[in-house]
Amino acid sequence: MRRRTVTSLAVGALIAVVAGGCSSEEPQDSERIVLSPASDGAGHTHAPGQEHGDAAPIGDGTKESAGGYTLDDVHLPAATRGPGEMSFRIVDRAGRPVTEYVEEQTKLLHLYVVREDLSGFRHVHPTLGDDGTWRAPVDLGEPGPWRVVAEFTPTGVDRPVLLGTTARVPGDWERVPVPRGDGTDVADDGVVRVAADGGAAVGDQGRLRLVVSTLDRRPLTLGSYLGASAHLTGFAVASGRVVHLHPYGAAEQTDGGTVLTFHTTFAEAGDYRLFFQVRVDGLLHTVPVTVAVS
Repeated sequence: MRRRTVTSLAVGALIAVVAGGCSSEEPQDSERIVLSPASDGAGHTHAPGQEHGDAAPIGDGTKESAGGYTLDDVHLPAATRGPGEMSFRIVDRAGRPVTEYVEEQTKLLHLYVVREDLSGFRHVHPTLGDDGTWRAPVDLGEPGPWRVVAEFTPTGVDRPVLLGTTARVPGDWERVPVPRGDGTDVADDGVVRVAADGGAAVGDQGRLRLVVSTLDRRPLTLGSYLGASAHLTGFAVASGRVVHLHPYGAAEQTDGGTVLTFHTTFAEAGDYRLFFQVRVDGLLHTVPVTVAVS
């Protein structure tokens, strides 16, 4: 039997949910997912280190096993035309499926499916079966090797677990170069523009500013996605290490756009491919941008 456990949140610093509660009753996701950017170039908060969302995870998403848990029996759709079903299990040291999880950001598990060259990204919320198998429809669109990364907190564990493995979708594919980060990077999906306001640095108490706007640089009113004003997942280009960044405080409205400041805990220098997700006018937008970490 699975257990939905909602952690209580202290008012303080790092954002995990939007003011007003942790309700998962949000609009149904209608996604605009960008595989190649058109241009290459009010939150409830809690104090850093106090909650799961800010605790260092077990694992970094580059290995299928960490902390006694394993990402097992991963299957991706065999075709790339239209959605197909993917499935996997999380098992413990004894090989038993894990069926009890703590709810984080309104979900029991967050699944990231990203192509090996970081040119494609899907953020999926699968359904847990009574036998411990997770299933979800996913439309990958392109063949090639895809990394499957699961982020979850088993009941009784005090911090998230990040596991990752690679599965291949049959077919010919060509590697797409990752745009370099230079501290002034800009990307958009034809509606939402995301600009990095400077770079970021290695350390546990770093900051990264992103400016979100219309294409003509006007501020946007951000809706709620997963109980927060934005969701940001990233991958180190060199090592594949996964980072999950949280907005620090409320969004700031400026003449040049809506500014979000993220708390960062980068462990290594280099370029990171970040996938920024935000809801605007009911639609979920996913915009990738590369940021240099010094």
